[in-house]
Amino acid sequence: RLQWGEVDDLRILGLDYGEKRIGLALCNEGGIATGLPTMLRKNKKHDMEVLARLIRNHHIEKIVIGYPVRLDGSEGVQCEKVNRFAALLEKTFFVPVVKWPEAMTTKEAEERLIHCGVRWKKRKSKVDQVAACLILQDYLDAFFWKVSGEKNEE
Repeated sequence: RLQWGEVDDLRILGLDYGEKRIGLALCNEGGIATGLPTMLRKNKKHDMEVLARLIRNHHIEKIVIGYPVRLDGSEGVQCEKVNRFAALLEKTFFVPVVKWPEAMTTKEAEERLIHCGVRWKKRKSKVDQVAACLILQDYLDAFFWKVSGEKNEE
């Protein structure tokens, strides 16, 4: 059985893709998604430079990007944009990109921030970061349960 201690050096970057901002999260040594400052998008060159620094500085081996399928499972226009961006990431950085199904993560992130008492102005700047954490943590949890063979007892 594989335990988290055996994947300590697995470095994964989580992305919540958006046209104006990209939420960022990083897998820490304990298998927990930790938020990074949200990236404000400017143009393709700028975006790739920022991501290149992150990938280099954190020794990223894999990228998990939220794949916004509709609640009925179908793909919409936003999925096409994510597909193009994911292909660009793979081509540019030579790391595998996993498109992880996500539905309503931005709404869930917003609700969690409200529940924690975060004011509107601060929520606006944190919602993409929290959404990226939710996407990455969902992937990490699925990976952990798959490789460990354990079931959640709750």
